[in-house]
Amino acid sequence: MGKREPENITRRHIEQKKKAMARARRRRFLRRMLALIICTFLLLLSAGAIYGLFRGAEYLTQEYHALYDGYTQRQQERRGTVNPNFDGYTNVLVLGLDDGAGPTHTEGQKADTVLVLSIENDTGRMRFITIPGDTWVKVVDHAHSLRLSSVYTQGGAPLMVRQVNALLGISIHQYVVVDLKAFVELIDALGGVDLYVENDMDYEDPESGYRIHLQKGYQHLDGSQSEQYLRYRGTELGDFGRTQRQQKFVKALYQQAMRLETIPKLPSIARIFRQDVDTSAEFFDSAHLANVLRHLSSEDPVSIMLPGTTAQDDDTIWLPDTSGIQKKMEELFPGEMDHHTEQ
Repeated sequence: MGKREPENITRRHIEQKKKAMARARRRRFLRRMLALIICTFLLLLSAGAIYGLFRGAEYLTQEYHALYDGYTQRQQERRGTVNPNFDGYTNVLVLGLDDGAGPTHTEGQKADTVLVLSIENDTGRMRFITIPGDTWVKVVDHAHSLRLSSVYTQGGAPLMVRQVNALLGISIHQYVVVDLKAFVELIDALGGVDLYVENDMDYEDPESGYRIHLQKGYQHLDGSQSEQYLRYRGTELGDFGRTQRQQKFVKALYQQAMRLETIPKLPSIARIFRQDVDTSAEFFDSAHLANVLRHLSSEDPVSIMLPGTTAQDDDTIWLPDTSGIQKKMEELFPGEMDHHTEQ
């Protein structure tokens, strides 16, 4: 009996050890299988994620190209083909709309103010080219001629862009259209403009109720007064004199905008631009325009008026001087004009 007990104990110990080893082997096997399943699941998940990312990136790329294709098509419709020789500049056509009053007595909004802002991208220097609204032009792709201001009535900003391209022989990259309401709001948001009013300006239109009353002298003009200053048509020099005032006003406005106190007003100005100003600029232009505006020079801008003369039989019409325009454009864009091709 005494010998059998140790043998039984030894046998049970061996069996227990075998069972323990078997359980350990099963646990190792189960752990390996679990690890294999988890790895397989993770690989499948990773593959699915990579595929999803790939498909998402492919979708986003397709969407981006579709958006960009739409943008380029719209820009082609708005401004036509841009000559790459002018890539060193950002030329913006600014149109100030009126309600149809003036020498033509035609209905519909007209481009009463026509101005080209040209910025040298490298230096930030700005130039203004003011064009009288009464400039007599042959309408692009049409047989008839009329005042430039009335071209807007016929074809809006896109036709004005092509007309100015043909008139100046330069490329226009963007346009900005401002009506009187937005103009007044912008000047008020900026805080007004300091300007010397060269003569007493008095005008009243009983039919429309519009009044202009400004006194001669150095003044701080708010939005409404700035509108009166720009719209006034005196008997002296007619539209030519008004265009000179536009040049003077734009210079004063530029000086005001470049002051440090303008910075806190930028959100209000940006809001007006978003809500009330029509422009060809879109998201794809934002980086370039932000970079150009960031490098604007503090130097006073160069300002020129479209060379020409008044018509002998109608002093309200401005006849452009083709050779004079060519010479001025060659001075502003040296080298580029030699390679310019018709838009």
